[in-house]
Amino acid sequence: MSNKRDYYETLGVSKGATEDDLKKAYRKLAKKYHPDANPDNKEAEASFKEVSEAYSVLSDQQQRAKYDQFGHAAFEQGGAGGFNGGFDNMNDIFESFFGNSGFGDFFGGGQKRRSGPKRGADVQTTMQIKFEEAFFGIEKEIQISMNELCDTCGGTGAKSGTFAESCKQCNGTGQERFMHQTVIGTMTRLKECSACRGAGKVIKNPCPTCRGTAKVKKNKNIKINIPKGIDNGQSIRKVGQGEAGEKGGINGDLFITIYVQPHKLFTRKDDNIHLEVPITFVQAALGDEIVIPAMDGTEKYLVKAGTQTGTILTFPKKGFTSVRNNRVVGDLIVNLKVTVPTNLNDKQKQILKQFAEEMGEDYKDHKKGFLDKIKDRLK
Repeated sequence: MSNKRDYYETLGVSKGATEDDLKKAYRKLAKKYHPDANPDNKEAEASFKEVSEAYSVLSDQQQRAKYDQFGHAAFEQGGAGGFNGGFDNMNDIFESFFGNSGFGDFFGGGQKRRSGPKRGADVQTTMQIKFEEAFFGIEKEIQISMNELCDTCGGTGAKSGTFAESCKQCNGTGQERFMHQTVIGTMTRLKECSACRGAGKVIKNPCPTCRGTAKVKKNKNIKINIPKGIDNGQSIRKVGQGEAGEKGGINGDLFITIYVQPHKLFTRKDDNIHLEVPITFVQAALGDEIVIPAMDGTEKYLVKAGTQTGTILTFPKKGFTSVRNNRVVGDLIVNLKVTVPTNLNDKQKQILKQFAEEMGEDYKDHKKGFLDKIKDRLK
């Protein structure tokens, strides 16, 4: 069981609190506990994190509904959703209320975030696979162009043998200080350094390969393990296979959207495979053993005498494996379709006429007009 305080109690609001109530409560407490207003105060920092976490969940309607139903357990042990942010995320929530001129700018809280490591960008791409590959699963290799750290300079952006120098204008902080007069007195306002653009360093001799950007476009070969059962339009995520981060930041992720080519025989609906199998008039009337194709081989089936067109057969566990639960497997669903012979020769026609006579039918009636047939039925 979680030892966390109730989120509503943390914000000092009732469970029926409106969105405005939540905002007002968060504004008040975030200002009170923000670490920039309480330097070196671990208790205040912990309270700020607790308040920001509570607001992050309760301000989202879907997550609030989960919390109201399951409490903290909704977001523990892999539960869906939940607060997943670090200190930077809390500052982002804070700045969504107070803007970049909030405590972070006056007290220096934004300095670490702007000059620190930055996560690389995510990369999106697509891949087309065959119907069979989606059924069985397969490992494929994809080549994609993305920004990687420059090998020439090792990601520093500086020419070999040189280094980026600390910016003299901001003394390496990445920010310039300005005195700002307010109603409560003079305060220090921080802005991004105009000389180094917040980097804190200046490259006087840029790398000739990356021109000081520290990154270059590269073709990257990545192996993709496509699970069996993947459906058209689903995506695969490769963690850390996106673009390179900055200043020691982690790489972004790679997302591959899968498109499955249609099959000439089979169609897919959910995890089931559907197939239409033609049988002859004779097979339907007299019965016969037929062979039905399946994705993993064939299935034999004894057609019963007198089978009608549209008869549905189900072969359990012959469909797709669910990508969410490999113990769940769909079925092969077969629709038997009785075909009518065409282009009969004279002998075949005579045989069918004799068959019709045996069945008490008179095919000579086709020569009569429509009104004549109606009159015959009324006799």
